[in-house]
Amino acid sequence: MNIDQFPETIRPHLIPEPGGDMIYRCLGCQAEHGITSLLYTCPDCGQVLLLHDRQFDRLKAIDGDTWRQILDYRRMLKIPALKGIYRYHEFLGPVIPLDAVVYLGEGHTPVVEASPVLQEKAGIRFFFKNDGQNPSASFKDRGMASALSYINFLIQSGQVGEVLSICASTGDTSAAAALYAAYLKPHIKSAVLLPHKKVTPQQLSQPLGSGADVFEIPGVFDDCMKVVEALSERYNVALLNSKNAWRILGQESYSYEIAQDFDYAMSDKIVVVPIGNAGNITAVMNGFLKFFEIGIIDSLPVIIGVQSIHANPVYRYYRQPEGPSRQFKPVTVKPSVAQAAMIGNPVSMPRVIQLVERYNQTAGQQRVHVVEVTEQDIMDWQLTANRNGHIACTHGGESLAGLQVALTRGLVDSNATAIVDSTAHALKFSGFQDMYFQGSFPDEFNVRSKPELVNHPQYVHPKHLEKVPAPGKPLDEDAFRIFVNAVSQEIADTLGLKKKT
Repeated sequence: MNIDQFPETIRPHLIPEPGGDMIYRCLGCQAEHGITSLLYTCPDCGQVLLLHDRQFDRLKAIDGDTWRQILDYRRMLKIPALKGIYRYHEFLGPVIPLDAVVYLGEGHTPVVEASPVLQEKAGIRFFFKNDGQNPSASFKDRGMASALSYINFLIQSGQVGEVLSICASTGDTSAAAALYAAYLKPHIKSAVLLPHKKVTPQQLSQPLGSGADVFEIPGVFDDCMKVVEALSERYNVALLNSKNAWRILGQESYSYEIAQDFDYAMSDKIVVVPIGNAGNITAVMNGFLKFFEIGIIDSLPVIIGVQSIHANPVYRYYRQPEGPSRQFKPVTVKPSVAQAAMIGNPVSMPRVIQLVERYNQTAGQQRVHVVEVTEQDIMDWQLTANRNGHIACTHGGESLAGLQVALTRGLVDSNATAIVDSTAHALKFSGFQDMYFQGSFPDEFNVRSKPELVNHPQYVHPKHLEKVPAPGKPLDEDAFRIFVNAVSQEIADTLGLKKKT
């Protein structure tokens, strides 16, 4: 659509120019630092950072209704840089020129209404947001598009030379980081650290395929994270975990998309996300707060953060009474099917604590809740969802199980509408489905297979058949006809099919 066909009032705003005054702001001492260097923690006190636009109030010069029109009309533009998360350029990285934006097809993942049968089982109207349909098959591409676009801008402007990006991962972060770094070769190279034998084969194959240097080390994610932090403190590398504030910034696009897809009506909405390293729930809260402050939405949705009982430090924190005695304590994780959420010491916990308080204060009531779920329920709800037409990963199962807990505890209204996060593609975690079907889960998972959810292939070879086809050994015409008739009859008998009349 040609730009002069748009309403005159919004034409000047459709293609954003670089602007704003972005800085890192420390969540501990509130110190502000420039963004010309890549910072991950405050140089003064060591706390984590959030990015802040000191000129954010300039966006209030445009009223909420006009902003909604700008964002909706941007959908029609064919400019690659505005097709992804940077449709929301002014709210994400306003200092980044569009020609530095890295777009690989991320963002604007489908919001799919659950099937009638599944909604009846869940007891509420809900949608899956299928973030597994991002380029590397997980939500982490949102943050990588932001972090790597900013690094690309620094390279283009001559502020940095060659960059080695590095991250610790439970699988999805490494896949996304390696993919986006590979796109920007030769200026960026990628290295990833994974916990040995704690990543699915499908996830391991992704950074290998993208050409990253992959290092497996003993322990769990938290151990990998400590090594990566040590490397980023001692050497000139770009850390791409959620300690990187640009990562968090890009993941805010998740909340912007939900608002836009539901015509900005958030008063009766529930957004359910797994917590993991706590970066995603941080970004979701901050995104909705920004839209609310500008007037694009007029209420804040309920947010439900979910953790497995095998990795639940955030749940344990909020289970304590409010007040000065409430203290965050890391936990030792146990094996979980929600592998990306198997984190006992979330890097973004200080962000969570501050933003939950701000979110609830802004809403005038408690609108953020944290619940825990069992490993059994994660698997059962994932399989139930996929048996009813969806592509939920184990973390999608975790989110759906969390929605059930929230309903049971009366934290949400069954007349509301929920948006449930499926963070990755189901195929990344197909090994857990296989273990469920085979009844071979190790005892430490505490998962038992329910017969009604188990499925197996059935081998069909009628006993009376003397000849069957094999690769490179076709049957003659008569023998093949006998084979087809015999096999089709056995399948029809198994399925109880009736012959046509």
